[in-house]
Amino acid sequence: MRVKPLLGDWEIPNIAALETLERRDLAEIEIPGRTGSLFQDLGSAPVRIVIRGSLFGDEKRNEFLETVRGKFREGQPVTFVADIVTATEVQYVLIETMQFAESGIAPDETSYFLLLRESPPPPPPPDPLGGLDAGLLDQAGNLLDTVTGALDALDALGNIPELQDPTPQLEGVVDGVSAAVDGLGSIGSTIGNLFGAGG
Repeated sequence: MRVKPLLGDWEIPNIAALETLERRDLAEIEIPGRTGSLFQDLGSAPVRIVIRGSLFGDEKRNEFLETVRGKFREGQPVTFVADIVTATEVQYVLIETMQFAESGIAPDETSYFLLLRESPPPPPPPDPLGGLDAGLLDQAGNLLDTVTGALDALDALGNIPELQDPTPQLEGVVDGVSAAVDGLGSIGSTIGNLFGAGG
């Protein structure tokens, strides 16, 4: 191997074997009366990478277990580089399965098995204003400036009297009109007497 296998920025130590599993998802369509089936290509499945190795000594084992289990707990896609993924589009992987074993025959040795699965990072969230024309945003900003300017102009005019309910001021006027109308009634009867309309 020319390229040391790296999981993120961590160089995986003491690798004994490195394998990939690449397959295509196919939907089988059976046709009655025909030998064989047709297949619909659903695209390639995520690439799986198997890494096997062994560690010697407590210090190396503990360092390895802390690092790999930390990445497993995070559950975040990390970059993966190795010669075996050349000519594939594998960039990011997740640790799907981990297995560790110790034996009484070799008590100082810990063997490990890692199964990585291709997992590209999710796309960035959409911009909620991405579909708006930038010109509309400029127009909205200009309108806001215009409204702000109009409010400033009103403040510059000085104190504007507040509009209130005019009913209290009209009560005296209404009383005067009522008195005048009552006086018209007596005038009407006097005019009627003059013209002989009265009894």
